[in-house]
Amino acid sequence: MGARVLLAGMGAREHAIAWKLRQSPDVDEIYVAPGNAGTAQVATNVSVSPRDIDGLVNAARDLNIDFYLATMDDPQPLGLVDRLRARGLPCYGPTAAAAAIEASKAWAKQFMADRGIATAPFRVFRDHAEAAAYVGDGAERPLVVKASGLAAGKGALVCDDREGALAALHAIMVRREFGEAGDEVVVEERLRGWETSAHAICDGHTAVLTPSATDYKRALDGDHGLNTGGMGAVSPGLLMTPALTAAIEREVVAPTIAGMAAAGRPYTGTLYPGLMITQPEEVRVLEFNARFGDPEAQVLMARLDSDLFALCRAAAEGRLADAAVAWSDEHAVGVVLASGGYPGPYATGHRIEGLDDVDPDARVFHAGTKEADGGVVTNGGRVLTVVARAPTLIQARERAYDNARRIYFKGVFMRNDIAATIGPRT
Repeated sequence: MGARVLLAGMGAREHAIAWKLRQSPDVDEIYVAPGNAGTAQVATNVSVSPRDIDGLVNAARDLNIDFYLATMDDPQPLGLVDRLRARGLPCYGPTAAAAAIEASKAWAKQFMADRGIATAPFRVFRDHAEAAAYVGDGAERPLVVKASGLAAGKGALVCDDREGALAALHAIMVRREFGEAGDEVVVEERLRGWETSAHAICDGHTAVLTPSATDYKRALDGDHGLNTGGMGAVSPGLLMTPALTAAIEREVVAPTIAGMAAAGRPYTGTLYPGLMITQPEEVRVLEFNARFGDPEAQVLMARLDSDLFALCRAAAEGRLADAAVAWSDEHAVGVVLASGGYPGPYATGHRIEGLDDVDPDARVFHAGTKEADGGVVTNGGRVLTVVARAPTLIQARERAYDNARRIYFKGVFMRNDIAATIGPRT
């Protein structure tokens, strides 16, 4: 009898992972809490919030779940993996102690400093006046001000000058725009280069890198506009080389996994460092994430030719070194369709048209959607990710955009340069 797998989340990442799990012969049932209209096509949605740890533990008991696969950031720092493991449930995901690598940017920066993992010079503050004095007294230089806690991927404010950094500190620590995530801030020097990310499947001692993937954070073409959760992604990253991949594994992933184990926080699950490649091709860690990226997961799942469940189960059982994994050599491009106004205020409830017009070899992964009145309507800022895979980058990009443009809802917008430029650079 196959496994009954639980995911927690409601994004296109969860839809993509559920879609990939559905292909495993060893998976019988998939449950997504709370899910969306897309996950309902391949799994059973469960009306529990990802932050309701008691509710998730009870759902795992009531649904006879026998495997938990962590996909998003919220549940792990709140102790879901610890609670489920205490009940004897195998989990692919970090404990609360290990998830601190994302949940506390201050802790992660000190960890990197202690382990010799290259990152930007930084200072940590819990007092607004002290942070403002540090910024105000410093030389005029570009800085990045980060809420230390979880802020839905939006807590890093890139500042061009002293006034911008002071405004960022005020927004985080005084106006409390990110809530308790801003109790502590990290002020760091702004690195120059181009951004990409890495994902690694980890079992506490062994890490297996996935192919590279680059997302596009800014809302508008040309990397203009506000930061978002991600407006699209491409895999492999456009400037990645075998030498860079080797450097990321050697200088970032390997010492991180060894360091976490040495600190008594062995890391199991997906480790996702956001990276800046500075000149001459030196790797610097911007931050760590303790889960799959979104929209990176969508393009990675499209390229994964192996059984995702078998891979994650091997990691959960500490035998990743013996697991086989195969990735397609083809390119994958994902384009996000968003609600007008996102990442600011936006309306929901608009009917989505054209979902049945998409080619069979393209994938539409749902994020902010729900079923209503016999159809699917918008229910969030990022609504859909349209993913296409093809032998060449140009073909994958053309297929993704061709299919994305067949879908319509009131206020829909997308970036038009996903995979046409190398991605974020500074």
